[in-house]
Amino acid sequence: MSGMRRVPRPPHGPVAIATSPWIVVGAGVVVMVVLLIVALGAYRGRSPAPDGAQPPALPVPSAVVAPSVPTSVPSPAPVLPGISGRASGLPPSAAAGSVAPSADPTVGPTGKPSATRSPSRAAPGQPAMTGRYRVVQSFDGGFIGEVAMVNTSTRSRGWTVRLEFSGGRLVTTWVEGVPQGTIRQSDDGFTYVSGVEVSPGGSVSLRFHMERASHTPRGCTVDGARCLGL
Repeated sequence: MSGMRRVPRPPHGPVAIATSPWIVVGAGVVVMVVLLIVALGAYRGRSPAPDGAQPPALPVPSAVVAPSVPTSVPSPAPVLPGISGRASGLPPSAAAGSVAPSADPTVGPTGKPSATRSPSRAAPGQPAMTGRYRVVQSFDGGFIGEVAMVNTSTRSRGWTVRLEFSGGRLVTTWVEGVPQGTIRQSDDGFTYVSGVEVSPGGSVSLRFHMERASHTPRGCTVDGARCLGL
């Protein structure tokens, strides 16, 4: 049998692994698949919180939270007419439930008529009837003058105006809207006496037409008091 050839045996051990690399690749794939299966199982075991869910609140120690004690709030006092909100207290009459003020200005809080306000009185030294002189209109050869009067007294009264000019001629005088008075002319001017009284606080104007005279009179008085405006 010397003529027969012997078939070589395949190598064993590390030499076989080195000569067969697909064995290493296959083992790596198997390991990766096992790791992937383990990871998926662990992921599915977790229960993620739904979207928008709030994390659970931590317990608060009972010593920190103070118990709510109901407090009584006093109701505001009723507002009475004529009483300011800044007042420190209500007057005794309001606290006792007195009668509310009446809308009639002549009736007081107690229901009795109150004194009415009288017209303003003239200041000491001020005439009861005051007058102011002015030129209303000026034209060639003459002008229209005016004395405006106001009654500052507390009763109706008549009035007298005295005007004095250096020369010139008085054409006419008048008071609009009321009965006319009487006029007395003289060489140096004229005097006008009213034909109607003026009520307290009322006013009236005397106008006159002068020719060839100065616009500024030498004298102007109402009831003897000097006119303003000169």
